[in-house]
Amino acid sequence: MRSRWCIPLATVALVGGTMLAASAAAASTATPSSGHVTVQPGGPAGHLTTPFAVHDGSDTAASSTNWSGYAVHSGTYSSVSASWVEPTGHCTSGTKYSSFWVGLDGYNSNSVEQTGSEVDCHGSTPKYYSWYEMYPAYPKNFSNAVKPGDHITGSVTYNGGGKFTLKLSDTTEGWSHTVHKSLGSADRSSAEIIIEAPSSNTGVLPLADFGKISLSSAKVDGSSIGSLHPTKIIMKSGSTTKDSVTALSGGTNFSATWLHS
Repeated sequence: MRSRWCIPLATVALVGGTMLAASAAAASTATPSSGHVTVQPGGPAGHLTTPFAVHDGSDTAASSTNWSGYAVHSGTYSSVSASWVEPTGHCTSGTKYSSFWVGLDGYNSNSVEQTGSEVDCHGSTPKYYSWYEMYPAYPKNFSNAVKPGDHITGSVTYNGGGKFTLKLSDTTEGWSHTVHKSLGSADRSSAEIIIEAPSSNTGVLPLADFGKISLSSAKVDGSSIGSLHPTKIIMKSGSTTKDSVTALSGGTNFSATWLHS
């Protein structure tokens, strides 16, 4: 499988009471340790079905081979944000991956502007880290520690002129990053809060057992995501449901529980 190796990130601004760093070795690309497998912990939704009616308090639902969570996709969007608690990885054998993020695009477009955290399983050892990605470019990993139980907040904001601001903070560990990137071709046709099984050049990878993750304060363009008639997304591979996602509570909160790799 793939591991990550560190390269300098040209400009990373640290906010939330931490120092500004004009140049920091705070990120890395996904690149191979052996073989020819490229792991990418973010990207568009795979094999989405047409949204269908559900009866759990959600407006509609769709299934995807690599996404679960909630998305709005009937307009043009400028911001998305949410908070979550980094879950504990339950690792036994094999190599598996789970990522948790907020982003614009990817539901019905080929780019994704996103930032989030991850837990991967390498045998019995869980690996925790965080990243941002302007898909289809490779992700960049932040070098700061991420631990299970950490409180994390992420946001992606469009500033006009093809410019985006991606923010990720871990208030438990006391770090925060603000990254400014440009992507003139972004449609901004969706906004989402997602649990993902990362993909590689061989397809969707096994979903690491993250137990349960709780997400809160989910907002799009400053409004609760629930007020915008979101689509609930269910991660499925054939007839196998990979995790279960609750209905939204208060329009902004939900949880997901791992079921299958």
